[in-house]
Amino acid sequence: MAPEGLEAYLGAMRMFNLGTVSPIEGFGSFIEYWRQPTPYRWQILGLSVALTFTMMVLFVPKTERAPPEKMQVTYIASWPEGRSDKEIIASNLANQKRKDADAALEARRIALRKEFYRKLARASGMDPDKLAREFGARDTPPARPAAKPAAPEQRQPASAHPAGPPAK
Repeated sequence: MAPEGLEAYLGAMRMFNLGTVSPIEGFGSFIEYWRQPTPYRWQILGLSVALTFTMMVLFVPKTERAPPEKMQVTYIASWPEGRSDKEIIASNLANQKRKDADAALEARRIALRKEFYRKLARASGMDPDKLAREFGARDTPPARPAAKPAAPEQRQPASAHPAGPPAK
């Protein structure tokens, strides 16, 4: 198509020319249309307002203001005064068993998650063993350096540290 024909074609396709749009003219046009005598004008306006209100009531969720539930607060867990050492040890052992069970459950969840991702890698056409070799180092925490024994502090006499700001 020639450039002139293209301009004519695209010009005809324009539905909306923003250069000639004015909100003031649009409002004036609405007022002019409203002043024309039309039957059922008020009935249509009433129906429009009623339908709009109905849709707003139906689609806007209800907000229910209820007082919040009264919280049960335990300030201090106190133990009976005369607890024996056997009771304390039994309580500690029960807590340790519960802690170990929670840790075992978490370890099973992690193992299941890793197995799921291995199956996903196989299904995606990847080699999970190769991926583990390449990216497995990120899963292991870095080794901590061995703790150095703390050197005994050598106390200096108070006269060695003069009072006041440090010298510049």
